[in-house]
Amino acid sequence: MSVHSPKARPRLAMIALVVALAGLGGCKDMGDVTGSIGASNQKLPTSDSELRAYAERWGERYDSSPGDKTASINYARALRALTQYKQAAAVMQVAAVKAPNDFDVLAAYGKALADAGQWKQANDVLSRSYTPERPNWSSMSAQGVVADALGDHDRAQQLYRDALKIAPGEPSVLANMGLSFALMRQLPLAEQALREAAASPAADVRVRENLALVLALQGKFAEAEAIERRDLSAEDAAANVSAIRQMIAQSTTWRDIQAIDAKKRGPQAVSKPAG
Repeated sequence: MSVHSPKARPRLAMIALVVALAGLGGCKDMGDVTGSIGASNQKLPTSDSELRAYAERWGERYDSSPGDKTASINYARALRALTQYKQAAAVMQVAAVKAPNDFDVLAAYGKALADAGQWKQANDVLSRSYTPERPNWSSMSAQGVVADALGDHDRAQQLYRDALKIAPGEPSVLANMGLSFALMRQLPLAEQALREAAASPAADVRVRENLALVLALQGKFAEAEAIERRDLSAEDAAANVSAIRQMIAQSTTWRDIQAIDAKKRGPQAVSKPAG
């Protein structure tokens, strides 16, 4: 099965979320909204060439035995990393037909469906990927992302809290929780969760990107840029923050939200928009 390289994408995840937060539209890319919906014991390759080779290798194993659990899960993970979400969901669907009660298969299938934007089906599959006796924090976190995508932020927060009971301090869960708070326009709480996530040695670049976003949305542009420079050149970091700042400045909806928040805080609050 052939694998294509992902399209080169600038770091527009933050811009997309600014749009979502401002009420101007949604962000359908599972990785852009949440930073991460799960974890694996084996890390995927980081370079495009190695990732494509990894996907080709597992794709050949999958082709020789469609529905094989190990081949399906590893091939689907690689496809998701390559942003081939529909193909990943199709791979895991075959595995789920062969093993409809396998929790690992259902978890991987549910995440692939979520990446593909099939929210309701993803929620159904993920809900069957664990039980109270056999909980799975990664599936709970993924379900939380789905709940956020469906607009049920209260349920999402409860799922994140349940996941953190099983995996205290897990940065991917904390990052998802932080973005959930951001979608609820509770930016101080979002910052708190994302700072805790970013402080973990296991945090990846997406966690730091999301923290930088939330800081920028609060007008903390210098700090946001400093965090971006941990993973980007100074020029790219400045461009990212500048793009967020411009988006905020051009968003009437976002300025209205800030004005309402300023009135709630009292007369000494700064009323002009951060941009």
